Amino acid sequence: MSHSVNIRGGRIVDPSSGRDETGDVFIADGKFAASPAPGAVEIDVRGLVVCPGFIDMHVHLREPGHGAKETIETGTKAAAAGGFTSVVAMPNTNPVADHPGIIAWMEERAAQFGAVNVFTTGAITVGSQGEQLAPIGAMANAGIVAVTDDGRCVQNHEVMRRAAEYCGLFGLPILDHCQDASTAGAEAMMHEGYWSTVLGLPGWPRMAEEIIVARDALLSEATGTAIHCQHLSAAGSVRILREAQSRGVRLSGEVCPHHIALTDESLAGYDTSFKMNPPLREQSDIDALLEGIADRTIGILATDHAPHAVYEKEVEFAAAPFGIVGLETAVGIFCEILLHRCRVIDLPRLVAMLTINPARLLNLDRGTLAAGAPGDVTILDPQREWTVERETFASKGRNTPFHGWKLRGRAVRTIVGGRTAWHLEA
Repeated sequence: MSHSVNIRGGRIVDPSSGRDETGDVFIADGKFAASPAPGAVEIDVRGLVVCPGFIDMHVHLREPGHGAKETIETGTKAAAAGGFTSVVAMPNTNPVADHPGIIAWMEERAAQFGAVNVFTTGAITVGSQGEQLAPIGAMANAGIVAVTDDGRCVQNHEVMRRAAEYCGLFGLPILDHCQDASTAGAEAMMHEGYWSTVLGLPGWPRMAEEIIVARDALLSEATGTAIHCQHLSAAGSVRILREAQSRGVRLSGEVCPHHIALTDESLAGYDTSFKMNPPLREQSDIDALLEGIADRTIGILATDHAPHAVYEKEVEFAAAPFGIVGLETAVGIFCEILLHRCRVIDLPRLVAMLTINPARLLNLDRGTLAAGAPGDVTILDPQREWTVERETFASKGRNTPFHGWKLRGRAVRTIVGGRTAWHLEA
């Protein structure tokens, strides 16, 4: 089916080309075009912002194996409702996505049920056990855009070195969940500090993240392979990242909404909605993350969308799983904090961190409004005020710490390949 649309009168923000002007965007047969297509659907977006489709490069869709938490269908519907036209699926499924057969199954499932584009990743090691490399070349041929140990950081440095060398042959970046297990400890539940002491909960210190970020800097420097540090939470991680980048090391990082919106004090009521990995840290860490965003040390924003069934979180704090949902709240949180409250960056920078920056890291043909590129568009209202209501989520997950928050800034329409995948009802 062909999809053609003329998007009229909006503020066009396309960091891939430096374009920031009022005008029109045309999509003909699912791709951006230089002129309007005959018979195209007309959409008036005066007063709104037209962006390349937002990309979330850190999403847990839970399929195969954990359909009670989320499915590819519900997860991608949540992505569309949050303004994302593309998501990158993590491989910590059951079975683990560590070979071409699972990758093929996920891609076929996404083609059949996905509301947005789904890009796959492969596990670095077999079963995500951390010891034996998965068949990275075969998975690359099957279509993965990166390899990752998300959810279970590879502790063996020699295995990671071999993975970096091997990924370099295929032009694949490594996405790393930075957590040193020996430093964090198996019982860790939150940030190690004042509040972990007061609450009597085992904590894991900043250095558990910083040690692995430092390792990744050394590995990237030695191999030349791009290594991306997921969900950064600690001030020291930003310092290490900045220093490595100053020497030309291909080390990058991302920030998730909860790590700039909340501190470890939020756990004072033992609410499992605030239990996440890496944990919420202190205001000094938030300040460092914001500084890293402001000076471009951190170039990507992501969600780490991690849905769980309601009953899984309604248990004692120690027994509850880590993770929160984020697809439907991330854009609002980022607009609220980065644009309005703290004024850390301007709108074009925000858009770049959600579009062309992740697209370039993952070698995707997305994140741009250039003629011939896939016609993915996010229409944004940076001033729209709204309240987070978890019962209205398209995601199966309700595990959010932001229920009831009043935010300013929201995606109002999501267009994938010229087709409206979601729009906000008037």
